[in-house]
Amino acid sequence: MLTRSESTNGTRPTLLAVLAHPDDESFGSGGTLARYAWSGAHVHLICATGGEEGTVATHFLEGYGSIAERRRAELMCAAEALGLASVTLLGYRDSGMAGTAANQHPEALAAQPLEAVAARVTHEIRRLRPQVVITFDPIGGYMHPDHIAIQRATVEAFHAAGDPARFPGDLPPYAPQKLYFQTFSRRVLRAAVRLMPLFGRDPRRFGTNGDIDLAALAAYEFPTHASIDILPVLPARERAVACHASQGGGSGGLRGGLARLLALAGGHETYMRAHPPAPEGLHETDLFEGVVW
Repeated sequence: MLTRSESTNGTRPTLLAVLAHPDDESFGSGGTLARYAWSGAHVHLICATGGEEGTVATHFLEGYGSIAERRRAELMCAAEALGLASVTLLGYRDSGMAGTAANQHPEALAAQPLEAVAARVTHEIRRLRPQVVITFDPIGGYMHPDHIAIQRATVEAFHAAGDPARFPGDLPPYAPQKLYFQTFSRRVLRAAVRLMPLFGRDPRRFGTNGDIDLAALAAYEFPTHASIDILPVLPARERAVACHASQGGGSGGLRGGLARLLALAGGHETYMRAHPPAPEGLHETDLFEGVVW
């Protein structure tokens, strides 16, 4: 097991993932979330938006009143598959990709003041009391405005939660101990960029809407400080990915296929440790390594 189901003083290991859209929890870090839940930890998710700007084929909306309603149902399906203890929806609107009109919607996450979003995440950290928090890397994985917005708010909240002078409210201060950013293998990504043209695909126009530039993403490099073995929970991760059929998570779906490719490249999900600062050469196999109980 990666983590003890209970520490010597009775404290339950608690992990909080702070992400942007329904499906981020499955495509990005689903194996990690399932592995810790399977190991006995409390695993909580904050999902900032409803995913309203996701492209959904008409047949997926049968029986649903809106895209957001369909995507919420998919999220709850995935949460059950991963074994999550709770899902908290912040209720912001999906901002769409950079440069779209949706960025300017008054309820869009990307349009909100950083401090306002950070205050809400701070409240949830104080309520859930995780030792470990995970979120996106500084470019939001693939430069989605919502990913970047919630990443910045989470970093702010992580450091504010233990400070009684920051965002005071009805809960006592609580300082989580470790903060990680999701990363993925640039080696695998660069290989995909080279191979995609051989199969008639443009790596600079990836995704359902052709608005993800994989070649540009491959140019960024983030250190890997932690690697989590997800092979024991791949079936749970696959079930969670399949829940997001409207976003390509079903059998043969493009996003689901890429997620599986990146996960199966070594059977691990990888992370950069943002706090405490990582010493040179750090390689952890447990996000709770060094946690003080």
